[in-house]
Amino acid sequence: MTDATERDDGGHSRARRRVMVTGYGAVTPLGHSADETWTAMLAGRSGIDTVHTIDVTGLGVRIGGQVRGFVPGRYMPPKVSRRADPYAQYALAAALEACEHAGLVVDDRLAPRVAVIIGSGYGPVGSIYRAANTLRDKGPRAISPFTQVTTAMDSAAGEISMRLGTQGPSRAQSTACASGADAVGAGMRMISHGEADIVLAGGADACVTTVDLAGSGNARALSRRNDEPTAACRPFDTRRDGFVMSEGAAVVVLEAAEVAVRRGAAALAELTGYGASSDAHHWTAPHPEGRGACLAVEAALRDAGITGADIDYVNAHGTGTLLNDATETAVLRKVLGDRVTRIPVSSTKSMTGHMIGAAGVVELVASIQALRTGDVPPTINCDEPIDPDINFVPHRTQHHEHLRTALSNSFGFGGHNAALVVRAV
Repeated sequence: MTDATERDDGGHSRARRRVMVTGYGAVTPLGHSADETWTAMLAGRSGIDTVHTIDVTGLGVRIGGQVRGFVPGRYMPPKVSRRADPYAQYALAAALEACEHAGLVVDDRLAPRVAVIIGSGYGPVGSIYRAANTLRDKGPRAISPFTQVTTAMDSAAGEISMRLGTQGPSRAQSTACASGADAVGAGMRMISHGEADIVLAGGADACVTTVDLAGSGNARALSRRNDEPTAACRPFDTRRDGFVMSEGAAVVVLEAAEVAVRRGAAALAELTGYGASSDAHHWTAPHPEGRGACLAVEAALRDAGITGADIDYVNAHGTGTLLNDATETAVLRKVLGDRVTRIPVSSTKSMTGHMIGAAGVVELVASIQALRTGDVPPTINCDEPIDPDINFVPHRTQHHEHLRTALSNSFGFGGHNAALVVRAV
């Protein structure tokens, strides 16, 4: 298969390089690797529990999806773990796993053409809060000289770049819950347009904090099922009452097809489409008609050169909030037409909770695994589907033959929307 052809801004035809996914890594409430996370998803296991690392006294919401038992020393020296916020630690661990999975060693020849893009909705909030408390309690002389670096949104990308020795662009991407998907889309564009040969693209967040649980809880965006945490996240269920705040990271290795062949790297899937948009409507509520979401999905399909009739699986944004799930269902019906009633549509957030910036990349990995194995992870807690004609893969994993193309949606606060299309190889 040859590279696609597109037109540049001057109307001239040029080859668009194919972009392959050759590796991935993840740190989630379900496990400390992509394989552990995937195995837990197929088993329908929830990673949501009562929050144990912070004082939840007085909070209306006391549950979340936390990364438990993570030992930074397995992935980085003490001097890095001491300065790096947990979100950056998770991102670095996921990036190292992704490189190992892809058999990627960044040598002097590759380094100038390897980029790093890490998306995050909240960034190093734990480090920011600690620095503010230190300043209040101990004064300015107690502030670490690394503070201006470790409290920056680009700290995860910087840690990865320095650890691996990449010399291409390294940057942060922040578009709320769409951050990770947008980072992958930006990496795809860099490769397809010839700006890089390899991109480590991912997302990370560690925002299960007192401030963030209080804020999102006061906005009535979070589930308050404190007494039944594993049943709290209920995407597309009539009794849903909000999303569950979670943390984690995921990173994928994207490569130009010819570079992967030259390296002898096995392609796991081809990233074929990316679309993004804005609702221009409300800070926390989706557009009631899903206009922005429709634009993003339609753009991704158009970018991939396909229509809704070609989609075989949808990993939905599926947060478990009243407005998002109803809007996303309407969007899928509009964009995919009758196809949406003949294919599986599941939300893995039902098990992971909402990992904000990491969510879109974890869900892309799940989409690729579904294409590779035919196993579609379930939407647990979907007891009474809001649309009985759609197969939301309730409760248990389903096996589907001939899955070729998947759509993964990410819609965020502020009206940010992103959609990715991935194809089996």
